[in-house]
Amino acid sequence: MPSKKRKKRGGERRVIHPRNKYSENPPDFGLLASLYPSFEPYVFYSLDGRPRIDWTDFNATRELTRVLLLHDYGLNWWIPDGQLCPTVPNRSNYIHWIEDLLASDLIPCTRGNSVVKGFDIGTGANCIYPLLGASLLGWTFVGSDVTDVAIEWANRNVKSNPHLSELIEIRRVDTETKIFDAEELQNKQKDNINSYVDSTNTVSVDMGPSPSFSLRSQSVKNSYHGPPVLVGVVKDGESFDFCMCNPPFFVTMEEAGLNPKTSCGGTPEEMVCLGGEEAFITRIIEDSAQLKHAFRWYTSMVGRKSNLNILTSKLWNVGVTVVKTTEFVQGQTSRWGLAWSFMPPSKKMLFSHVTEKKNLSFMLEITASQNHCNTILKSETQNENEAVQCKNELEISSTSNDNNCQSDDLQFRISVFQQIPGTLLVRSTLHQKESSSSGLFSLIFKQLEKVLKNKFCTERVSADGSCSNLRR
Repeated sequence: MPSKKRKKRGGERRVIHPRNKYSENPPDFGLLASLYPSFEPYVFYSLDGRPRIDWTDFNATRELTRVLLLHDYGLNWWIPDGQLCPTVPNRSNYIHWIEDLLASDLIPCTRGNSVVKGFDIGTGANCIYPLLGASLLGWTFVGSDVTDVAIEWANRNVKSNPHLSELIEIRRVDTETKIFDAEELQNKQKDNINSYVDSTNTVSVDMGPSPSFSLRSQSVKNSYHGPPVLVGVVKDGESFDFCMCNPPFFVTMEEAGLNPKTSCGGTPEEMVCLGGEEAFITRIIEDSAQLKHAFRWYTSMVGRKSNLNILTSKLWNVGVTVVKTTEFVQGQTSRWGLAWSFMPPSKKMLFSHVTEKKNLSFMLEITASQNHCNTILKSETQNENEAVQCKNELEISSTSNDNNCQSDDLQFRISVFQQIPGTLLVRSTLHQKESSSSGLFSLIFKQLEKVLKNKFCTERVSADGSCSNLRR
């Protein structure tokens, strides 16, 4: 079922996931006000008679979240003043997108457990993702955080819903554990840790046989130096189906308060960090490069579209096998979802992870036997003359190969470049460049192009909610 979309200059944007409870029926403020007296004072009616709330009033947005969670999900929920107040429809979109990723089987499940287990990085006092995931889908969760208030109220929200309390663990992050910086990395040489600084001032960590990652000195100043994110929080031997995160999007609280049209609260620990979301998500990427197969999928919300290219490039540099992105739209606010994995995909593909000009590519090596070619020719009915001509070429090529004792298989390479946003560039190369079967190759490529478009776009719809364009 396709997601609801709205027109935008230059294309379309996903508005809400089709399985989101509010996809067809947005919250009715008037109805909620009549059912919940505590919400009624915050509802007023515009000139056109539509019920509204003041989105710049934190108390109004918090009460709306409370009644939506109670009315639509049967959840008891509250947060103290100043804590980040989540919007329920947008958070539900993220949950359903992860559900799509898991259901796609692009990355097969290896945990051997039918119960999905997730990890919420920085669950906050609101604990919204574990509560939604547990109530909607029966998922189990570990939610981590660092502040006393967040840990206390997350636990309160879990205990207020005893039917879910056994599914959710709130885990305190050890704030005494320090994330060392580039200067300390150099000092660690004396402690037999393989680190070095090359002539370009790039500080690298030797991860053994794993693909290494690097941080340039220019960006080290803005790198993440806070408490542990995944490494040091995930316990030895633990495995998860996914992690998710609503990262600190901003560098300063002043930047966080630039939107005068909404008031969702938020503490400095929830909203800001040195380097903003790019630095924080980079830390998740670096942690994932160490934990690798401990998670089937690593995911994060991204607040700025410009960061998607930067982060995607970093992902390929650490050796991931697949990257997925999507867009979430809530009112006038857009957020993007970023997902990646180190596990081998279930699709029969040969992947190349060399990042060239910031383009992701994968490659298919295809050998088509004479029987395969004949089958394709028989199925081609759109251009009978072309099919007859290609069949003649095949017979000539086969005779020539017999005389020269060479294989009559047709060998060629298909390269697919996944570009952002959602575009596939498909290129083909015939290994036997002097072959007389060039017309046959063209016909086969047309058939393959149809298959790629149908199959690959269908998979992207199920995981991303948007179909790729296919370019030759």
